[in-house]
Amino acid sequence: MKVVAFNGSPRKEGNTNQCLELVISELNKEAIETEVIHIAGKSLHGCRACYACMKNKNRQCAVNNDSLNLYMNKMIEADGIIIGSPVYFSNVTAEVKALIDRTGLVARANDNLLDKKVGAAVVVMRRAGATFTFSAINFFFFIQQMIVPGSDYWNTGTGGAPGEAMEDKEGVTTFKTLGRNMAWLLKKIKSA
Repeated sequence: MKVVAFNGSPRKEGNTNQCLELVISELNKEAIETEVIHIAGKSLHGCRACYACMKNKNRQCAVNNDSLNLYMNKMIEADGIIIGSPVYFSNVTAEVKALIDRTGLVARANDNLLDKKVGAAVVVMRRAGATFTFSAINFFFFIQQMIVPGSDYWNTGTGGAPGEAMEDKEGVTTFKTLGRNMAWLLKKIKSA
């Protein structure tokens, strides 16, 4: 089994990545292979609404001058997908929004490529806006017909400067519980 995690923070080693690592460490304990992809700072732009993916049906975005098709392939190959984002004005980063919009359309254009995969959101805020960001990522998972595990609280952590999210004890517990629940769900699906 494999899980691919997308870090949408421009801080490669910041709070979002650290919280992703909490989830991933629990997956690794259960022998689930993981890969983290840092999407910020790479070429990735929004959907152009050309709808060529609806016509081509080749599991790829017709716009192929950025990293999206690589990310699409990683999602197709994975059993689980984690999307992590810091809160930017009560929503995901622009890179995460581009990832969601474009992979979402390609997946739906190709007979729901992400159907029955496990999805989890990881959100880090400084003060507020986490539930809107959490919802944006989960709306993507739900419309893709993915299966979303819960935790003992919403998958959000609090921290501004890098490292501060590790001081949020409830957030740390939430992310570790999420990792254990995701691992359990992946194994149940695999054995079904």
